[in-house]
Amino acid sequence: MIREKLLAVVHTQHLPTPTMALETPDKNHKRAKIILYGDSITQMSFSAATGWGAYIADQYQRRADVINRGFSGYNTNWFLKYANTHDGKADLFEHDGVKLVTIFFGANDASDEVHNARQHVHLDDYKSNIRNIVSLAKASFGDDVSIILITPPPVCSEGRLRFQKERYKEKATGVLERTLELSGKYAKAVVDISIELNIPLLDLWNEMQMVPSWPTLLSDGLHLSPTGNKFVGDALLDTIEKLLPELSVTRDPVSGNVNSGSKCNGMKHFAPWHDEIDHLQPELAFEH
Repeated sequence: MIREKLLAVVHTQHLPTPTMALETPDKNHKRAKIILYGDSITQMSFSAATGWGAYIADQYQRRADVINRGFSGYNTNWFLKYANTHDGKADLFEHDGVKLVTIFFGANDASDEVHNARQHVHLDDYKSNIRNIVSLAKASFGDDVSIILITPPPVCSEGRLRFQKERYKEKATGVLERTLELSGKYAKAVVDISIELNIPLLDLWNEMQMVPSWPTLLSDGLHLSPTGNKFVGDALLDTIEKLLPELSVTRDPVSGNVNSGSKCNGMKHFAPWHDEIDHLQPELAFEH
Protein backbone atom coordinates (compact mmCIF):
# COMPACT_ATOMS: atom_id res chain seq x y z
CA MET A 1 0.00 0.00 0.00
CA ILE A 2 2.79 2.42 0.95
CA ARG A 3 4.64 1.63 -2.31
CA GLU A 4 1.48 2.28 -4.37
CA LYS A 5 0.97 5.66 -2.70
CA LEU A 6 4.59 6.64 -3.39
CA LEU A 7 4.27 5.67 -7.06
CA ALA A 8 1.06 7.69 -7.34
CA VAL A 9 2.84 10.75 -5.95
CA VAL A 10 5.78 10.34 -8.35
CA HIS A 11 3.50 9.92 -11.36
CA THR A 12 1.36 12.91 -10.39
CA GLN A 13 4.44 15.15 -10.25
CA HIS A 14 5.01 14.54 -13.96
CA LEU A 15 1.44 15.14 -15.08
CA PRO A 16 0.34 18.56 -16.38
CA THR A 17 -2.19 20.41 -14.28
CA PRO A 18 -5.70 20.77 -15.73
CA THR A 19 -4.91 24.41 -16.50
CA MET A 20 -1.79 23.46 -18.45
CA ALA A 21 -3.65 20.82 -20.45
CA LEU A 22 -6.29 23.32 -21.55
CA GLU A 23 -3.86 25.98 -22.71
CA THR A 24 -3.89 26.67 -26.45
CA PRO A 25 -0.40 27.22 -27.86
CA ASP A 26 0.21 30.67 -29.33
CA LYS A 27 0.51 30.39 -33.11
CA ASN A 28 3.63 32.54 -32.89
CA HIS A 29 5.23 29.73 -30.92
CA LYS A 30 4.68 27.23 -33.72
CA ARG A 31 7.16 26.66 -36.49
CA ALA A 32 6.20 28.36 -39.77
CA LYS A 33 5.11 26.28 -42.76
CA ILE A 34 5.84 26.39 -46.48
CA ILE A 35 3.48 24.41 -48.73
CA LEU A 36 4.34 23.20 -52.22
CA TYR A 37 1.34 22.51 -54.50
CA GLY A 38 1.87 20.81 -57.83
CA ASP A 39 2.09 17.66 -59.92
CA SER A 40 4.82 15.00 -60.20
CA ILE A 41 7.57 17.61 -60.48
CA THR A 42 6.57 18.69 -56.98
CA GLN A 43 5.80 15.21 -55.63
CA MET A 44 9.29 14.05 -56.60
CA SER A 45 10.93 17.21 -55.24
CA PHE A 46 11.69 15.49 -51.93
CA SER A 47 13.92 12.90 -53.61
CA ALA A 48 16.93 12.33 -51.37
CA ALA A 49 19.77 14.81 -51.89
CA THR A 50 18.64 16.00 -55.33
CA GLY A 51 14.99 17.16 -55.06
CA TRP A 52 14.30 20.90 -55.24
CA GLY A 53 11.78 20.63 -52.39
CA ALA A 54 14.40 19.01 -50.17
CA TYR A 55 16.74 21.80 -51.26
CA ILE A 56 14.22 24.36 -49.95
CA ALA A 57 13.68 22.44 -46.70
CA ASP A 58 17.43 22.47 -46.15
CA GLN A 59 17.48 26.26 -46.44
CA TYR A 60 14.71 26.63 -43.84
CA GLN A 61 16.18 24.34 -41.18
CA ARG A 62 14.76 25.15 -37.73
CA ARG A 63 12.61 27.92 -39.17
CA ALA A 64 9.89 26.29 -41.27
CA ASP A 65 8.45 22.89 -42.08
CA VAL A 66 8.19 22.39 -45.84
CA ILE A 67 5.06 20.40 -46.73
CA ASN A 68 4.98 18.58 -50.07
CA ARG A 69 1.53 18.44 -51.67
CA GLY A 70 2.52 17.33 -55.15
CA PHE A 71 0.41 14.74 -56.98
CA SER A 72 1.98 12.77 -59.77
CA GLY A 73 0.00 12.84 -63.03
CA TYR A 74 -2.44 15.47 -61.79
CA ASN A 75 -3.67 18.46 -63.72
CA THR A 76 -5.37 21.48 -62.14
CA ASN A 77 -8.85 19.99 -62.70
CA TRP A 78 -8.03 16.90 -60.64
CA PHE A 79 -6.27 18.93 -57.95
CA LEU A 80 -9.38 21.05 -57.46
CA LYS A 81 -11.60 17.95 -57.44
CA TYR A 82 -9.47 16.58 -54.61
CA ALA A 83 -9.50 19.96 -52.86
CA ASN A 84 -13.30 19.78 -52.80
CA THR A 85 -13.34 16.51 -50.84
CA HIS A 86 -13.28 16.22 -47.05
CA ASP A 87 -9.85 14.58 -47.08
CA GLY A 88 -8.56 17.06 -49.65
CA LYS A 89 -9.60 20.13 -47.68
CA ALA A 90 -7.87 18.81 -44.57
CA ASP A 91 -4.80 17.61 -46.44
CA LEU A 92 -4.27 20.75 -48.50
CA PHE A 93 -5.60 23.67 -46.52
CA GLU A 94 -6.01 22.90 -42.82
CA HIS A 95 -2.57 24.08 -41.71
CA ASP A 96 -1.58 26.78 -39.22
CA GLY A 97 1.23 29.25 -39.63
CA VAL A 98 1.63 29.00 -43.40
CA LYS A 99 3.98 31.74 -44.57
CA LEU A 100 4.61 30.73 -48.18
CA VAL A 101 2.84 28.70 -50.88
CA THR A 102 4.20 27.67 -54.27
CA ILE A 103 1.75 26.78 -57.06
CA PHE A 104 3.47 24.75 -59.78
CA PHE A 105 1.11 23.17 -62.34
CA GLY A 106 0.90 22.94 -66.11
CA ALA A 107 3.15 20.09 -67.21
CA ASN A 108 0.10 17.83 -67.54
CA ASP A 109 -2.52 20.50 -68.32
CA ALA A 110 -0.48 21.44 -71.39
CA SER A 111 -0.70 17.94 -72.88
CA ASP A 112 -1.86 17.71 -76.48
CA GLU A 113 -5.66 17.75 -76.69
CA VAL A 114 -5.71 14.88 -79.20
CA HIS A 115 -2.77 12.72 -78.21
CA ASN A 116 -3.26 13.03 -74.44
CA ALA A 117 -6.87 14.03 -73.93
CA ARG A 118 -6.89 12.34 -70.51
CA GLN A 119 -4.60 14.93 -68.88
CA HIS A 120 -5.21 17.91 -71.17
CA VAL A 121 -6.96 20.94 -69.66
CA HIS A 122 -8.22 23.70 -71.93
CA LEU A 123 -6.13 26.84 -71.60
CA ASP A 124 -9.01 29.01 -70.36
CA ASP A 125 -9.93 26.39 -67.76
CA TYR A 126 -6.30 26.20 -66.68
CA LYS A 127 -6.22 29.95 -66.12
CA SER A 128 -9.42 29.79 -64.08
CA ASN A 129 -8.08 26.87 -62.05
CA ILE A 130 -4.84 28.67 -61.18
CA ARG A 131 -6.86 31.67 -60.01
CA ASN A 132 -9.05 29.35 -57.91
CA ILE A 133 -6.04 27.71 -56.26
CA VAL A 134 -4.69 31.15 -55.38
CA SER A 135 -8.07 32.11 -53.91
CA LEU A 136 -8.26 28.90 -51.87
CA ALA A 137 -4.78 29.49 -50.47
CA LYS A 138 -5.64 33.04 -49.43
CA ALA A 139 -8.99 32.02 -47.96
CA SER A 140 -7.30 29.28 -45.93
CA PHE A 141 -4.09 30.98 -44.84
CA GLY A 142 -5.02 34.67 -44.93
CA ASP A 143 -4.64 37.43 -47.48
CA ASP A 144 -1.13 38.14 -46.21
CA VAL A 145 0.20 34.68 -47.09
CA SER A 146 2.99 34.89 -49.67
CA ILE A 147 2.41 32.97 -52.91
CA ILE A 148 4.80 32.23 -55.76
CA LEU A 149 3.45 31.06 -59.11
CA ILE A 150 5.79 28.79 -61.07
CA THR A 151 5.37 28.24 -64.79
CA PRO A 152 5.59 24.75 -66.26
CA PRO A 153 9.11 23.97 -67.49
CA PRO A 154 9.97 23.78 -71.18
CA VAL A 155 9.56 20.45 -72.97
CA CYS A 156 12.42 18.89 -74.92
CA SER A 157 10.99 16.95 -77.86
CA GLU A 158 14.14 14.87 -78.36
CA GLY A 159 14.07 13.83 -74.73
CA ARG A 160 10.40 12.87 -74.88
CA LEU A 161 10.93 10.73 -77.99
CA ARG A 162 13.98 9.07 -76.46
CA PHE A 163 11.96 8.33 -73.31
CA GLN A 164 9.21 6.79 -75.46
CA LYS A 165 11.61 4.43 -77.16
CA GLU A 166 13.31 3.43 -73.90
CA ARG A 167 10.03 2.74 -72.12
CA TYR A 168 7.79 1.33 -74.85
CA LYS A 169 10.40 -0.17 -77.19
CA GLU A 170 8.77 -1.24 -80.47
CA LYS A 171 5.38 0.06 -79.28
CA ALA A 172 6.63 3.65 -79.19
CA THR A 173 4.39 5.78 -81.44
CA GLY A 174 6.85 8.56 -82.13
CA VAL A 175 4.00 11.03 -81.57
CA LEU A 176 4.64 13.87 -79.13
CA GLU A 177 1.97 14.20 -76.46
CA ARG A 178 3.72 17.31 -75.07
CA THR A 179 5.61 20.01 -76.94
CA LEU A 180 7.66 23.13 -76.24
CA GLU A 181 5.06 25.24 -78.04
CA LEU A 182 2.18 23.98 -75.91
CA SER A 183 4.05 24.32 -72.62
CA GLY A 184 4.96 27.86 -73.69
CA LYS A 185 1.30 28.84 -74.03
CA TYR A 186 0.51 27.60 -70.54
CA ALA A 187 3.62 29.26 -69.14
CA LYS A 188 2.52 32.56 -70.71
CA ALA A 189 -0.87 32.12 -69.00
CA VAL A 190 0.85 31.87 -65.60
CA VAL A 191 2.92 34.97 -66.36
CA ASP A 192 -0.27 36.86 -67.23
CA ILE A 193 -2.00 35.72 -64.02
CA SER A 194 0.96 36.78 -61.90
CA ILE A 195 0.71 40.28 -63.39
CA GLU A 196 -3.09 40.33 -63.07
CA LEU A 197 -3.05 39.28 -59.39
CA ASN A 198 0.26 40.97 -58.52
CA ILE A 199 1.79 37.70 -57.33
CA PRO A 200 5.51 36.84 -57.43
CA LEU A 201 6.51 34.67 -60.38
CA LEU A 202 9.21 32.14 -61.17
CA ASP A 203 9.22 31.84 -64.97
CA LEU A 204 10.95 28.49 -65.34
CA TRP A 205 9.90 28.11 -68.97
CA ASN A 206 12.06 31.05 -69.98
CA GLU A 207 14.78 30.87 -67.32
CA MET A 208 15.64 27.25 -68.03
CA GLN A 209 15.98 27.94 -71.75
CA MET A 210 18.56 30.62 -71.00
CA VAL A 211 20.93 27.78 -70.11
CA PRO A 212 22.70 26.73 -73.35
CA SER A 213 22.45 23.05 -72.43
CA TRP A 214 18.92 23.34 -70.99
CA PRO A 215 17.76 19.87 -72.19
CA THR A 216 20.19 18.39 -69.62
CA LEU A 217 18.03 19.96 -66.91
CA LEU A 218 15.35 17.41 -67.83
CA SER A 219 15.60 13.66 -67.28
CA ASP A 220 13.07 12.60 -69.91
CA GLY A 221 12.26 15.81 -71.73
CA LEU A 222 9.68 16.75 -69.08
CA HIS A 223 10.73 15.90 -65.51
CA LEU A 224 13.74 17.40 -63.78
CA SER A 225 17.16 15.78 -63.73
CA PRO A 226 19.37 16.16 -60.62
CA THR A 227 20.93 19.22 -62.26
CA GLY A 228 17.46 20.53 -63.09
CA ASN A 229 16.29 20.09 -59.50
CA LYS A 230 19.24 22.15 -58.27
CA PHE A 231 18.46 24.77 -60.91
CA VAL A 232 14.86 25.03 -59.71
CA GLY A 233 15.90 25.12 -56.05
CA ASP A 234 18.39 27.91 -56.69
CA ALA A 235 15.93 29.82 -58.89
CA LEU A 236 13.20 29.60 -56.24
CA LEU A 237 15.49 30.79 -53.46
CA ASP A 238 16.64 33.62 -55.73
CA THR A 239 12.99 34.56 -56.39
CA ILE A 240 12.29 34.62 -52.65
CA GLU A 241 15.37 36.77 -52.02
CA LYS A 242 14.41 39.31 -54.69
CA LEU A 243 10.61 39.44 -54.35
CA LEU A 244 9.98 38.28 -50.76
CA PRO A 245 13.16 39.37 -48.95
CA GLU A 246 11.58 39.12 -45.50
CA LEU A 247 11.27 35.34 -46.02
CA SER A 248 14.77 34.90 -47.40
CA VAL A 249 17.32 33.03 -45.28
CA THR A 250 20.88 34.31 -45.26
CA ARG A 251 23.30 31.56 -44.26
CA ASP A 252 26.27 32.06 -42.01
CA PRO A 253 28.83 33.97 -44.12
CA VAL A 254 31.76 32.02 -42.68
CA SER A 255 30.57 28.40 -42.62
CA GLY A 256 27.71 28.61 -45.14
CA ASN A 257 25.54 26.70 -42.68
CA VAL A 258 22.21 27.47 -41.03
CA ASN A 259 23.36 28.39 -37.54
CA SER A 260 23.62 31.37 -35.19
CA GLY A 261 25.19 33.35 -38.01
CA SER A 262 22.16 32.86 -40.28
CA LYS A 263 19.31 35.35 -40.53
CA CYS A 264 15.68 35.55 -41.67
CA ASN A 265 13.61 38.59 -40.73
CA GLY A 266 10.25 36.95 -41.40
CA MET A 267 10.79 33.61 -39.66
CA LYS A 268 12.32 33.06 -36.26
CA HIS A 269 14.48 30.05 -35.51
CA PHE A 270 13.42 27.53 -32.88
CA ALA A 271 15.47 26.56 -29.83
CA PRO A 272 18.71 28.33 -28.88
CA TRP A 273 21.66 27.78 -31.18
CA HIS A 274 24.18 25.51 -29.49
CA ASP A 275 26.79 28.29 -29.21
CA GLU A 276 24.27 30.36 -27.25
CA ILE A 277 24.09 27.75 -24.48
CA ASP A 278 26.34 28.14 -21.44
CA HIS A 279 27.23 24.58 -20.42
CA LEU A 280 27.53 25.68 -16.77
CA GLN A 281 24.10 27.32 -16.76
CA PRO A 282 22.24 25.85 -19.77
CA GLU A 283 18.83 26.78 -18.33
CA LEU A 284 19.52 30.48 -18.96
CA ALA A 285 19.39 29.95 -22.73
CA PHE A 286 15.91 28.47 -22.49
CA GLU A 287 14.28 31.17 -20.38
CA HIS A 288 12.99 33.21 -23.33
